[in-house]
Amino acid sequence: MMLRWGGEEAAPFRTDIGGKTMTRVTGGAAALLAASIAATAIVSPAWGQQSYPTKPIRVVLPIPPGAGVDIILRKAGEALLPRLGQGFVVENKASANMVTGADACSKAMPDGYTICGLSALSLSYNPHTISKLPYDADKDFTPVVNMFYLLEGILAKAALPANSVKELQTFAQKNPGKLNYGTLGPGSTTDISRLWLEEKWNTRIAGIPYKGGPAIVQALAAGEVDFARIGAYNALGLIKSGKVKILAVGGSKRPKVMPKVPTLQEVGLDGIPPDRAWWGVFVPAGTSEAVVKRLNSEFVRLFRQRDFADWLESQLVEIAVGTPDEFAAFIRKDREYARRLVVKYKVPVQ
Repeated sequence: MMLRWGGEEAAPFRTDIGGKTMTRVTGGAAALLAASIAATAIVSPAWGQQSYPTKPIRVVLPIPPGAGVDIILRKAGEALLPRLGQGFVVENKASANMVTGADACSKAMPDGYTICGLSALSLSYNPHTISKLPYDADKDFTPVVNMFYLLEGILAKAALPANSVKELQTFAQKNPGKLNYGTLGPGSTTDISRLWLEEKWNTRIAGIPYKGGPAIVQALAAGEVDFARIGAYNALGLIKSGKVKILAVGGSKRPKVMPKVPTLQEVGLDGIPPDRAWWGVFVPAGTSEAVVKRLNSEFVRLFRQRDFADWLESQLVEIAVGTPDEFAAFIRKDREYARRLVVKYKVPVQ
């Protein structure tokens, strides 16, 4: 069974016979010929699990270098090198709403040598908020594995006169429209979380768009924006140095690396969208099922490996690996969740 998500099922091997005359082969010769063809298919170097890969794998990311997901996939490439025999070559294609990177992935050759790290923004939210999206979120990608959920935090600039979410809420209510909030652009998950806070706190908060989490974090450190809700891993170094404050963090329990930071649930912000900020690995639609299975098995094995899992936990992510089919079903539900949010908050279509 092919794992193409939303697309047509295609056979991995095709034989074209030219000429106008075909010779009929019968009996034992036919059986021998069939066995020979089957054996050729099994050991085909283009798609065989044992021979793949035979050259470096291109990794397309819709985020800038140095972002948490970028760091994680580069480290994953290093860890997988002994098993795959080939390394990862990362291409960062950052843009507002992460459109450019997803588009590049959708148009890549489905030969197993382009994989992509994509998130809820690219595949759950953009289809509802961008009218002329250059890719089809249903048909252009095959899911490989859901890697993890980000533990997103409420981050603030050091000079903000609020040292807790309660103090931040009070300040926002007393100063409607004066606080600004870093986002990834109108209609993004970060912008919808801003709208959610406006509604919950009954105030106004200005959104300022940036091209990626690291850019938002740098803006917080420079005092250009007041606060934001993004992956906390983006700011680990700046939090430790005191240049950025973290007022709360996602997850069901306080992370080991930040035991004094309350969870969003503890401070009354459980339910703030997105529900779960996921990142997964995809390949262009039409990529061989054998390649999808091989990549899935390698990522699952690595992410469940104790030392790598411990490192991921230190990066403030929650591991979520499973099968491609499970991931595809999850995305369908997440896109419907995104649609309801877009309708509820009247997010304008770009």
